[in-house]
Amino acid sequence: MIKHALLLAALLLFAPRALSAQPSGEYTPGGRERLVSPWAAPQAHNAAGAGTLPLRRISLYASGVGFFEHAGETASAGTVLTFPFHLSAVDDALKSLTVILPPSARAGSPPLSVSYPVLDVSLRVPGLETEGRAGIAEILRGLRGEEIEIGAPVSVQGRLLAVETRGAPVSSAAGEEVFISVFGGEGIRVINLRDIAALRFRSPTANAALAAAMDRMIMERTDDSRDLAVAIPGNLSGPVRIGYVIPVPVWKVSYRLDLSGSNPFLQGWAIVDNDSDTAWEGVELTLVSGRPVSFVQNLYPPYHVFRPTLPLAIAGTAQAKTWEGGLASGSAADAGGPAHADNMLGARARSSVMMEDAAPYAPVPAPESAVRWTGAGFTPAAEGAGLAGQFQFTLNGAVTIAAGQSSMIPLVEGSVEARKILIFSGARAQGGTAMHPAIGAEIVNKTGMKLPAGPITIYDGGSYAGDALIEFFPENEKRLISWGDDLSVAGSRAGSQSHVISAVTVSRGVMTISRRRIYETVYTFRSSSAETKRLIIEHPATPGASLLEPEDGERTASSYRFSGTLPAGGTAVFTVREERPLSEQVHLAPLATETLLSYAADTEIPARARSALERAVVLRRAVESARTALSTRETRRRGLVEEQDRTRRNLEAAGSQTPQGQEYLVRLGLEDAQLDSLAEEIAGARTRAEAAEQEYQNYLESLSFQ
Repeated sequence: MIKHALLLAALLLFAPRALSAQPSGEYTPGGRERLVSPWAAPQAHNAAGAGTLPLRRISLYASGVGFFEHAGETASAGTVLTFPFHLSAVDDALKSLTVILPPSARAGSPPLSVSYPVLDVSLRVPGLETEGRAGIAEILRGLRGEEIEIGAPVSVQGRLLAVETRGAPVSSAAGEEVFISVFGGEGIRVINLRDIAALRFRSPTANAALAAAMDRMIMERTDDSRDLAVAIPGNLSGPVRIGYVIPVPVWKVSYRLDLSGSNPFLQGWAIVDNDSDTAWEGVELTLVSGRPVSFVQNLYPPYHVFRPTLPLAIAGTAQAKTWEGGLASGSAADAGGPAHADNMLGARARSSVMMEDAAPYAPVPAPESAVRWTGAGFTPAAEGAGLAGQFQFTLNGAVTIAAGQSSMIPLVEGSVEARKILIFSGARAQGGTAMHPAIGAEIVNKTGMKLPAGPITIYDGGSYAGDALIEFFPENEKRLISWGDDLSVAGSRAGSQSHVISAVTVSRGVMTISRRRIYETVYTFRSSSAETKRLIIEHPATPGASLLEPEDGERTASSYRFSGTLPAGGTAVFTVREERPLSEQVHLAPLATETLLSYAADTEIPARARSALERAVVLRRAVESARTALSTRETRRRGLVEEQDRTRRNLEAAGSQTPQGQEYLVRLGLEDAQLDSLAEEIAGARTRAEAAEQEYQNYLESLSFQ
């Protein structure tokens, strides 16, 4: 691209006369190469000459936008008001521009119009249908067919036939290469664009188009403003107001607090920046704090909707078809014929469609609540203390701020209630190491105004003491501020936890144990100062816990604040106790005996509950004893069955007629007798185990107390 740019420069030098020619009606640069701010004073042009619509009112918002209102009288012969906006502000201006005409515009007046130039994305110019930001290859493609002269490396004359892009050889490190084809007396010549040192167009029209493209490129680079022209109808005269919202620097606020003496004094200043190239002369200035919704939408760039390409509707041979019988009665409208077709037409078509025996289409009148740009008064930013949940400050008298200048404007001034204190943050001291409390003050806003957030410079004893920050500060509310550390005082924090059972209830075999977890935090302070100091401890509140001690704490969203006194050269200990309820549910039936016994032996559990659990332990042991007896007999039975099975196998091996076989037969008889006796014992043991289990379950089900 750099080589192409050099080639373009050479092209311009090679044909200075041709490129200097400007066709009639083409753009001529110059006169708009100034820096245009996001807003500027409008210029009014009419038949009688130029006039202005003065800037009367400005409202600056903490969201980074400003509302500007111009007001003045229109000329009797028509007026065009031109507003130059920075490109970054055009979208906001289009979104918010409001024009209020005099009452004479209510009826019979030509329509108001607001016009502005289309955003030049392609920078197209007549005779050169290509993008102005393109390289030399794209420019040459736009001028195919023109006669050109190539001066180096060889002299070639002819018509520009084609411009091609080809891939570079694999061994080359360069990217794609551009070749041009020239048709002349020697036929078609193909030349690499990088080998051309200079070329020129022989046609004055082509050179003029190329010069116009260069001018448009210069304008795009140097002029970053767009004009919105508001054309007031020529038969109107009277007052006109025009307002809009555009991006502006956020206004700031800073405070000074003098704690000297018995009457603390607060002074606040607003810092306003006019970074435009237009002075604000004698305007009404309003500063608004709050959190309004503000966004940017791209209204300036043109948007094109995609439309599908459909095949041509070419008439062909009609196909044969049959028709159903018609209706016996009824109108075409009832059958969904012409009336349905009429419903498918747009409003413009229906205005000229007449149905047989039907009234002509009549447009629906607009409702009374519709917006009309006639005599309705423009609704500016609200005046007073409140503005839709926001807070505004309207400065007394007119304000003048020169272009490119900032100004500090007095915002608030008055006495406040203030008390010097030390502030110790328990959240910062959780590591257990000693730390110094902050030097601060407890202030109450008695100015009668809602104060925005900002820095506070603290003066004490006639000297600078430090800097503090404050959040949004409504009137009559209390805030803490701090501006340093007190090195003469050191504080530490130590914490512990304990559990206390508060209640035990049993219902239908479920025991509920209510516990209280106690959080105890001890703050210890040591002072080497020779004066007694007031101290505020900011203790972080434990989630889900309530305060037990002390009872006079001030609660914030996440902390408690406790006040105390630190004696001179002494030590102070401050204890905070919090309580958090815990609940534990225990199903007693599946518990082992040892677990039941541990609950029954817990001295924190009430005596009545322990006595009931001791009875449950006895019944649980009976159940386990019965189960053990049953399990023992079942184990013996399994052993006898295995022994009898072994005896049968031996009998089969020895034979029943042998002496040894006769012994096995006797043994089988004895084992059968033992199994019969053991079966009776197992049945009895199972009955006793089931009875013990049932007694245990019945006891737990019937157990209920609080």
